[in-house]
Amino acid sequence: MSDTTDKANLYETDYEVGQDNLQKWGMDVHHPVFWIAAGLILVFVIGTLVVPHEAKEALDSAKWWSIAKFDWLFMLAGNIFVIFTLVLIFLPVGKIRLGGDKAKPEFSYFSWFAMLFAAGMGIGLMFWSVAEPTAYYTGWYETPLGVEANTPEAAQKAMSATMFHWGLHPWAIYAVVALSLAFFSFNKGLPLTIRSAFYPLIKDKSWGPFGHLIDTIAVVATLFGLATSLGFGAQQAAAGIEFLSGVPAEEAGSAFGIQLAIILGVTAIALISVLRGLDGGVKLLSNINMGIAGLLLLFVMIVGPTALIFTTIGTTAVGYVQDIVSYSNWMGRDDEAWMQGWTVFYWAWWISWSPFVGMFIARVSYGRTVREFIIAVLLVPTLVTLVWMSVFGGSALDQIQSQVGALADGLSSVELAMFQMLENLPFTAITSGIGVILVLVFFITSSDSGSLVIDAITAGGKVDAPAVQRVFWVVIEGVVAAALLFGGGADALTALQAAAITVGLPFTLVLIVMCLSLYLGLRHEAKYVSDRVQTTA
Repeated sequence: MSDTTDKANLYETDYEVGQDNLQKWGMDVHHPVFWIAAGLILVFVIGTLVVPHEAKEALDSAKWWSIAKFDWLFMLAGNIFVIFTLVLIFLPVGKIRLGGDKAKPEFSYFSWFAMLFAAGMGIGLMFWSVAEPTAYYTGWYETPLGVEANTPEAAQKAMSATMFHWGLHPWAIYAVVALSLAFFSFNKGLPLTIRSAFYPLIKDKSWGPFGHLIDTIAVVATLFGLATSLGFGAQQAAAGIEFLSGVPAEEAGSAFGIQLAIILGVTAIALISVLRGLDGGVKLLSNINMGIAGLLLLFVMIVGPTALIFTTIGTTAVGYVQDIVSYSNWMGRDDEAWMQGWTVFYWAWWISWSPFVGMFIARVSYGRTVREFIIAVLLVPTLVTLVWMSVFGGSALDQIQSQVGALADGLSSVELAMFQMLENLPFTAITSGIGVILVLVFFITSSDSGSLVIDAITAGGKVDAPAVQRVFWVVIEGVVAAALLFGGGADALTALQAAAITVGLPFTLVLIVMCLSLYLGLRHEAKYVSDRVQTTA
């Protein structure tokens, strides 16, 4: 909390950041969150390595049970988050500044946006911007709203459905968590940790067993999500390298060897980055990555079907607006299998990632007003995603419809879809190489920011824990990903992903309660500001 925050504006609590911490082995860890989370992660990894197939089946069953039985909850909650965050823009509480009236932002608009975007879903846009529209259009796994595959209507729905999954709803999930954490930490002087968001409802009970449970779940979900992404990302990057070289990994040596080298490389760079801190690490890499991504976007826009791309941006925007209610409804759907397999799966995934992404966005958002925050975290990324998906997805659909390249035969590999689209544009080797670099750097920034988040939670809300503690979590992420990839392969990674998504079910309820708690906190702040103005008038 900044010194500019008026002390009279704080909540009344005897809790102090780090009061339950234990200093040992050069680390400053919160007891018992650190030990319970580390123990659960260790037990899960060992169990998955011993019986990877059985673990995958058991956790897959839990995941699909959650999705099938509670699809209505995920869908309803997603809609609540969008409406809630949009309403905050227009309410008087939108004027509240994170950190107090005199707080100044720590980062420029570009750096701020680059960091929140890189942490939020930069890697996902690289992975799915071609694969997802292609899957929907060709009916690879069901079609949105039950349209017939490979038709003009399917092309329109493919783009609007992709936009739906990467637009307002996921960013609203992140915004709820991020704004809650930023507000309660910067304005109310509470620790920068998930439990703080519940203080208006349960007061000092936040620091007891309930708070320990919430923070522990957040740590486990974050590490599982990061390790899963690192493992699958290594497979995607290896596929890209194989595509560029033209030599299958099995012929070049060991496929696992290449993937392990990628994990080690990403972990090593993330380690250097996390030691350099926000300014010298995440901010620098995020700025570089956004610049490279922007150049790749412009390249495809210029050398690709330019006129069609601009048309696609318009039709996708219109289709998104027209179809958002249909996609948001969960009752009486003719495409229930598609809704559960894609939309509900995505919502559960975004929610399981929300503690990590939300806390990181909170850390870099000091000094912004609530209104400014919502616009930057909700609306701006949605517009950028609209352009990105239209450029890459529109180019891919054009190649399919024109029967050009490998995509014309359908989606053979999700990992290769982006590279197969770039293959039919000039300078394939250069653009595909840039694509591999972007994938890797996005993973580095995710690992870096995720480690900072886990470090803060397991330090009881401290943001200045010892460097050795940050190193510990970066290394653990890499070790978990490598161990599961080596010991269990795809089965182990799928089990880890299923575990992370299953955590999304209880955390959905947490986020709904968080909305109420945030509203109460903002109202408390607005009343304080109003009283102060009247007193000084």
